[in-house]
Amino acid sequence: QVQLVESGGGLVQPGGSLRLSCAASGSIFGIGAMHWYRQAPGKQRELVAIITSGGSTNYADSMKGRFTISRDNAKNTVYLQMNNLKPEDTAVYYCYAGVRSGSGAFVGYWGQGTQVTVSS
Repeated sequence: QVQLVESGGGLVQPGGSLRLSCAASGSIFGIGAMHWYRQAPGKQRELVAIITSGGSTNYADSMKGRFTISRDNAKNTVYLQMNNLKPEDTAVYYCYAGVRSGSGAFVGYWGQGTQVTVSS
């Protein structure tokens, strides 16, 4: 079994920064792309950023220039550095990863989510 555990959320003032982490543990034979999503109250879950196993990144337009996704393959961990946070960034942030099992198949896993609240 595989677990993804997020951390680093909290309350921050507009213009502030937070760094989220998501660590994968368990029966892992490799990790493919790792993603961050977010879901605000009353809204659909949306993609924030993605990073491939090779380190290529892509961002939703509203996060470009403010958010940076990175990963440490040795630690099976993905990070999301969020700068210049705005009230509209308030949401539960989830990580998602494709994890290779012992059979070679990739299986998708979600973390439990971490709350980010941007408010003065």
